[in-house]
Amino acid sequence: MRWPWTKQKLEQRASASGFTAEIMAAREAYISGRRGIGELTATAQSCLTLWEGAFSLADVSGTLYLTPRTMALLARSLGLRGEAVFLIASDRLLPASDWDLKTQDGIPTAYRLSISEAGGGRTFTALAAEVLHVRIGADVAAPYYGQAPLRRASITAGLLHAIESALQETFENAPLGSQIVPFPEAAGTDTERLSRGFRGRRGSVLLRESVNVTAAGGPTPQTDWKPDDLSPDLSRSMTAETLSAAREAICAAYGILPALMSAATTGPLVREAQRHLAAWVLQPIAEILAEEASEKLGGDIEIDVLRPLQAFDAGGRARAFAGMIEGFAAAKAAGLTPDQVKSALEFLDATPADY
Repeated sequence: MRWPWTKQKLEQRASASGFTAEIMAAREAYISGRRGIGELTATAQSCLTLWEGAFSLADVSGTLYLTPRTMALLARSLGLRGEAVFLIASDRLLPASDWDLKTQDGIPTAYRLSISEAGGGRTFTALAAEVLHVRIGADVAAPYYGQAPLRRASITAGLLHAIESALQETFENAPLGSQIVPFPEAAGTDTERLSRGFRGRRGSVLLRESVNVTAAGGPTPQTDWKPDDLSPDLSRSMTAETLSAAREAICAAYGILPALMSAATTGPLVREAQRHLAAWVLQPIAEILAEEASEKLGGDIEIDVLRPLQAFDAGGRARAFAGMIEGFAAAKAAGLTPDQVKSALEFLDATPADY
């Protein structure tokens, strides 16, 4: 029991730039980078479909853990959350739905994982060597957390969602196709009867009394029935242009050329877009995955996305191959030694794997 006037010890807390602030900032980035309104749009889902298909077709050598199903789950998790965590089991990889980690020198040392089950998930801890953790778009302040492409394009994703929501509300609530038809002053029953007469009379001739009334041989009215349309003019709000710009920005964030989604896209442009996606976005991610898998699973693991996607110029390779054959034949006819041919290839910046 402590007396009220007993001197208390001073309670020390971390400063604004101390441990508590860093943990709160990292946790905020962790949560806000996970779920967003932009990922619900069709544009983001189309980009994720391309990522899933590319990774499920990738050539994996050196391990049996990275199956096409696992690669598809990994690609979707990377596209939506910026990172993917799998528990290394005895014969397979178990995807984690949620996780928390402990680090030392910015490197994860232990994880608290949540594994989803049909009747409810289970949570347990695991060492870093038992967990396959792939991250993309990591920030310097929290290198152990990844950032999704939509996180890096949050303004564009929010704009796209706002436009699609506005269009949905407009088509749902706006009086599209409705018109106001002028009619001379009459009783309510006559107006109701007139409105019912216009309904469903396609291909029929409807004779109605003129709106303008002339008497004593006056002039013929210049205007008679002149309906006023109530449909909103969406073109003046530049909705189509803004929607297109937001979609193109999200495609660019995922490494997909915006022209791939254009209705006027041609075959060569589609092939160039596939090469751009595979070479500049997916293959670097595959290299990061191969490095992590080689460290955690053991062995030399290689992942190739370019060959299965045919992300190369087949015609150009054929012409280059024909040119090399002619060059080798000319070198042999000229009496060049293998060392001289090798020196010539090195001069052309060709690695030993190329010849």
